Amino acid sequence: MNGASREALASAREQLDVLTDDTSVDAAKLAEELAAVTALLDREVSLRRVLTDPAQTGEARADLARRLLGNRISGSAADLVAGMVHSRWSRSRDLTDAIEELAYSAELADAQRAGALDEVEDELFRFGRIVSSAPQLRSALTDSTAKASAKTELLHTLLGGRANPATERLVVRLVTAPRGRSLEAGLDALSKLAAHRRDRVVAVVTSAVPLSEGQRQRLGAALATVYGRQIHLNLDVDPEVLGGVQVRIGDEVINGTIADRLDEVARRMAG
Repeated sequence: MNGASREALASAREQLDVLTDDTSVDAAKLAEELAAVTALLDREVSLRRVLTDPAQTGEARADLARRLLGNRISGSAADLVAGMVHSRWSRSRDLTDAIEELAYSAELADAQRAGALDEVEDELFRFGRIVSSAPQLRSALTDSTAKASAKTELLHTLLGGRANPATERLVVRLVTAPRGRSLEAGLDALSKLAAHRRDRVVAVVTSAVPLSEGQRQRLGAALATVYGRQIHLNLDVDPEVLGGVQVRIGDEVINGTIADRLDEVARRMAG
């Protein structure tokens, strides 16, 4: 997002934080309501354009949003959406994208309240690894011709009773309403939102063998010193790295694996 949309989203995030900090607000219900508004605006393109029409005043757009949504969602959700509609957006789609982000963030806030945010983060990461290693499962979950109910049932079979309920709800929303995103991109976005909940950076650590608790703590502390922020480690095991670790943070990759060193030797010999 650029310009006005970026400023509007920043303001909406602050409003959401105020709501989710209030323990009287049901954050999981708020997430469900915001997801429903996202779906509505995706279906009703003309409505989305009216709600972001710069020719109308912010007050007029907000009043319209309250009239349309007031009987469908809670007062807290309606006020949040109305506040977003009051803001200016560079593109009409940016409003829908922002509401979707807040839906996911509200779900993660609910998990954080319950002390389950770490668990949800780890489960999202592991689910992504399972999908990437099972092409048939990925095809079933991303098949555009399959009904949402069938995908939901498949995910319930896979995750029901085995994962945190918040994890299951997040994955079901992502799979049944991808909104033009790949499954991998959606899971990555969720991981970043979860890290943002506590202002942390996510590092994907790949090693030949599982790291011990002591190794995890030392690596996390070292990375936190380098980046000046708390680091959440998503751990993956890949025997092909031969030894050492590879750390990926965003687009940056820190290699310390034997395989990487052998590749470097080979490159030098070839040169």
